[in-house]
Amino acid sequence: TRLLDLALADEPQAALREYFAARQPLLVGLSFRNLDDSFWPSGEWFAPPLAELVKTIHGLTAAPVVLGGVGFSILPQRIVEYTGADFGIHGDGEGAIVELYRQLEGKRRFQEVRGLIWRQDGKLISNGPAWPEGLSLPAARDAVDNAAYFRLGGQGGVETKRGCPRPCTYCADPLAKGRTVRPRAAAEVADEVEALLAQGVDVLHLCDGEFNIPYEHAAAVCEELIRRGLGGRIRWYTYMAVVPFDAALAAAMRKAGCVGIDFTGDSACPEMLACYRHPHRVEDLASARRLCRDNGMAVMFDLLLGGPGETPQTVAGTVEFMKQIGPEAVGAALGVRVYPGTAVADAIAAEGPLEANPAIRRRYEGKVDLFRPTFYISAALGDRPAGLVRELIAGDERFFAPVEEVDQAAEPNASYNYNDNTPLVEAIAKGARGAYWHILRQMRG
Repeated sequence: TRLLDLALADEPQAALREYFAARQPLLVGLSFRNLDDSFWPSGEWFAPPLAELVKTIHGLTAAPVVLGGVGFSILPQRIVEYTGADFGIHGDGEGAIVELYRQLEGKRRFQEVRGLIWRQDGKLISNGPAWPEGLSLPAARDAVDNAAYFRLGGQGGVETKRGCPRPCTYCADPLAKGRTVRPRAAAEVADEVEALLAQGVDVLHLCDGEFNIPYEHAAAVCEELIRRGLGGRIRWYTYMAVVPFDAALAAAMRKAGCVGIDFTGDSACPEMLACYRHPHRVEDLASARRLCRDNGMAVMFDLLLGGPGETPQTVAGTVEFMKQIGPEAVGAALGVRVYPGTAVADAIAAEGPLEANPAIRRRYEGKVDLFRPTFYISAALGDRPAGLVRELIAGDERFFAPVEEVDQAAEPNASYNYNDNTPLVEAIAKGARGAYWHILRQMRG
């Protein structure tokens, strides 16, 4: 197996031509991380450049192209069809791609390959997602230049599990990773942390959907990091659900090296929390903030404003509550990215034709297509919902406020959209390290 890392190539097209001029592989795999930036009003879509990349590779080699990755697994059949790729792997690809390779070498029984999207008689066939019961990943971290990614990206990433059982109405994670949690052994996670440390990567992001789901696994990972004495040698951040979270886990996380948590808060309004099917209550937000303050960990609350049922009053209540409990940062994202297959997509469809729905926001013409970046912002927030939110925030520097559509071209970095964020890239180049929200917050002083 050989890896051509286009993310680190100065001239990707030239690198492709040079690579395939000297090699004729049996199979070419492409990893697709994000379908779009999931951010309104930018709504940048990444499927077209993926299709161009597939076309380029098809012009350089006769080898079939297989797609995989988290972004791919949200809508695998649609992406294979759109890009013209030969195959796709829905779900965990580590074992499935080996199975595909063996079938290409052998009897080509593609129906036996877990997670495979393939063609037969001009039709796309899906074998169902590849979500094995167990999860074990190589801990060596020697496939890519991690030091370069750390220098350019400001943090390293470690995955402790896959899958999420939470019923959040809007989330695409269960589509891509499944609803059954597949944890890695805590010792394997710690082995990977040590491997990154040996390469000079000492600031990490534990990139699970929600680190504390399940609670017992999060505690076990922290215990192993503490046992090996890693807590004083690394700094790490993570995403977390607001519950379950208590004093014992907060203390263990801090001792294990955690310095910042990004909570999926979404709202401080009971009606909106019920709409999103969150189990936490408003008082749990305050408790999470207090536990982090007591243990010296920075806090970011990510909000999701504008969902079904949102009103100026519910937004005002949420903003005011965030000001009261005082986290270091609040992401005031406006607009729900509507993914097909989610409960929020079904609820919005029940309101009537999407083309006639005043809450639908998009940057493309014609029929509404949820394959493309499509957002829902409650019509009750009026014609200028971003302006409404900004007025409520009233210049509070702890908030990353939404930008108006008309301002996006003039101020592409005014929001906390991490995609193509020049000030963030420049700060990392000058030595900033950590979660992107924390770097942006520190840039504000």
